[in-house]
This record gives sequence, C-alpha cells and structure tokens, in this order.
Amino acid sequence: MTVIDAFGHPPPAAAVEAAAAALTAGGLVGLPTDTLYGLVGNAEAIYAAKGRPAEVHLPVLVADRRAAERLVGAVPPLAGRLMDAFWPGALTIVLGRRGGGTVGVRCPDHPVAQAVLRAAGPQPSSSANRHGQPPLTTAGELAATFGAAVALVLDAGPCEGSPSTVVDCTGEAPVVLRDGRIARRALEEALA
Repeated sequence: MTVIDAFGHPPPAAAVEAAAAALTAGGLVGLPTDTLYGLVGNAEAIYAAKGRPAEVHLPVLVADRRAAERLVGAVPPLAGRLMDAFWPGALTIVLGRRGGGTVGVRCPDHPVAQAVLRAAGPQPSSSANRHGQPPLTTAGELAATFGAAVALVLDAGPCEGSPSTVVDCTGEAPVVLRDGRIARRALEEALA
C-alpha cells in the first residue's frame, strides 16, 4: 500500500492519476471526503476489507448530478430539490436504480474526492472502518487498519468525523434513514 500526499485545491494531478489507475486496475483506494475517510473501488473488495455483510448495500459516490442521473435515470423532483440544496455535500440520497433495485448516491464536497470521481467515474464506497467499528478520520488510521487490502491512500489531512445524512427518496415522501451532518430541519426547509 502506498500513501500519497494529496493536499491542495486542486489536489496534485499525479495523486489523482495514481488513484484513477488503481481503481481501473480493480484496487481499493482510501480517500478523504467532506465527512470521513472512505474506501472506494470494487464492491466485493470493500466488503472483504471491512468484513461487512454483503446484504448491507454500498452507496455510490458521484462527481455531480449528471453522473447520478446516468446511474439512476430520472431523479424524482423532491430528490432533485435535495440535490440542489445540499450537493456537493454530506447527503446520501437513496433512489431507484436504472435496471431495478435501489442505490444510495452521494456527491462529496471535497476536492480530492471530486477530482478522483471526475477521473475514474462513480465508485462504490463505504466509510473507512472495519464493520461495526468507528469510522476513521485520517489517512494514517486508514493505512494502519487496512494495510495491503488497500492499493493506495490519498492523504489530505483529517476529516470532520461525522457521517452523511441518508434520505430515502424512493417513495412519495422522503424518509430519513440515518441522521448525520445535515439536520432534519435543514432538509425540511429545503423541501418546504
């Protein structure tokens, strides 16, 4: 496993290119988001590295709304209002997936995550932690926890440490599945 300095806005092109190459090769990449450090890449490898049960679905990180629309098709109006209000940001929105089923999508507000997602496309993701353990907020913690299971870690300093809010927008009214950084009151105001 390699840890690469990814400080800067925009982050160093070499760091982004290395992450995109690792993802293309099927490896896992650890990267900072606006909430926590996350693992992105091959879904099966994420499940194996975390020890996470496969029935616990993985969200997908996207660079923007257009990338989400390519994944899910039409975005319901209420979900679109939430995207307009909180993306990029700490909101995961569960939508119907093109071809059936559902998927949680999130557009993180972090220059490293944004750059990698633009270079490599949407990526299955999960917070960087062993299943059932607290999420990790630094690249060093991620490297020490996952070792060789992760091909590359992009280090851009510590993350804030609180998870995204998760809202299910597959029904007639949005349902908060997990409280997180974005408060329920803010969600209600955006939908009023």
